[in-house]
Amino acid sequence: MEETIDPIRAVYDDHSDAKVKYAAPEGLSEEVVREISRQKNEPEWMLEKRLRGLELFLLTEMPSWGPPLTNLDLDKIIYYVRPDTGESKTWEEVPADIRATFEKLGIPEAERSSLSGVGAQFDSDVIYHNLKKEWEDKGVVFENMDVAVRKYPDLVKKYFMTDCIPVSDHKFIMLHAAVWSGGTFIYVPPGVKVNVPLQAYFRMNQERGGQFEHTLIIVDEGASVDYIEGCSAPRFAASALHAGCVEVHVKKNARIKYASIENWSKNTFNLNTKRAVVDAHGTVEWLNGNMGSGTTMLYPCSVLRGEYARSESLGVAFAGPGQNQDTGSKVIHAAPHTASVIRAKSISKDGGVSTYRGLVRVTAAAREVVSSVNCDALLIGDSSVSNTYPFMRVDNGAVDVAHEATVGRIGEEEIFYLMSRGLSEERATRMIVSGFIEPVTKRLPLEYAVELNKLIELELTGSVG
Repeated sequence: MEETIDPIRAVYDDHSDAKVKYAAPEGLSEEVVREISRQKNEPEWMLEKRLRGLELFLLTEMPSWGPPLTNLDLDKIIYYVRPDTGESKTWEEVPADIRATFEKLGIPEAERSSLSGVGAQFDSDVIYHNLKKEWEDKGVVFENMDVAVRKYPDLVKKYFMTDCIPVSDHKFIMLHAAVWSGGTFIYVPPGVKVNVPLQAYFRMNQERGGQFEHTLIIVDEGASVDYIEGCSAPRFAASALHAGCVEVHVKKNARIKYASIENWSKNTFNLNTKRAVVDAHGTVEWLNGNMGSGTTMLYPCSVLRGEYARSESLGVAFAGPGQNQDTGSKVIHAAPHTASVIRAKSISKDGGVSTYRGLVRVTAAAREVVSSVNCDALLIGDSSVSNTYPFMRVDNGAVDVAHEATVGRIGEEEIFYLMSRGLSEERATRMIVSGFIEPVTKRLPLEYAVELNKLIELELTGSVG
């Protein structure tokens, strides 16, 4: 009987021997930064931004308030790895070894069945990008970020690491500014509603590699878009680093749903930064699934700067043995009549550590604000850990702000009850966990809800990472 291959498991276990056109030496230097910019044929203003990021990074201490980063040796990371292929518009043009990896991930099939466009990045370069013609005809731009710098210089210069996430924001944004490569640029014109999702998938394949993709999305007045992001990496003994950056600009009456499933391998430090600035009557929705990586620091942030702007953040994190998932959400209410909802769910198993770290900030000018934070944690095994660090600063009395947190453990009684109905212990545990994360999965497109459930099932059985 022919053996079947589980594509999710195979993506962890296998790494492609794809040819490399250029790999920077280990460690960070001005020479590496200048070489990245030179190979990308960038304008002078972008090189200046990179060098400013490098300068600030070298002057700034490592963060000491989150999970330990002592095993992350930044001098051993390879900050730029360029595959020996250009960007393709058809999958047939992608080299066979790289294409095989994305076939296992199901990306080409998903594009054919349920997406408006797809971008695929392999290490430091985007190797595939395509937008369906109906959206091109409506003026939608969906480009590789490297291409957008040259193709739309005025638009990119206006928004790239300016008021949303400035270069000086924190140490790993400074690093990102210096060595960023690839990523996604989206512009949706006024009034255009992209009713079928766009997707980008980021695959980090190099041992001791770093991936620093930049995502910049501008949703103009009255427009809307759904965007899905997926990530993975093979297992290596040496540490790898992911420090991407996501900037989202939501204009008046516009809407975006940003869904992300980050499934790096356990040797990866996932230190990602995501932020949206939202104008009057605009809406941003964050959907996040975080698992796989050994250490995660990720807190999607919404800055509600226009009246009646709204933010909703819904996330689930899974921490298994040896994993530290430090996740949460931030919202800054800077205008009257703004509203936010944060719902965070975490699962800790067999010694895994999950932490909710959040911020709700209400400025003095933000009257009639409504904000709700709800954190639910599920523990499996006696040694698992769940932490909650909410921080709220309210400088206005005319607000309604609430926080609620619960921690539960899968107990013997619940398992015994389900087993008495004919379920195995493993199946009973999976059923309880599936019900726990249902608020997240039911908000995802069907294919990605199935993927998230499958990934967590594999984590529960210890067969991933």
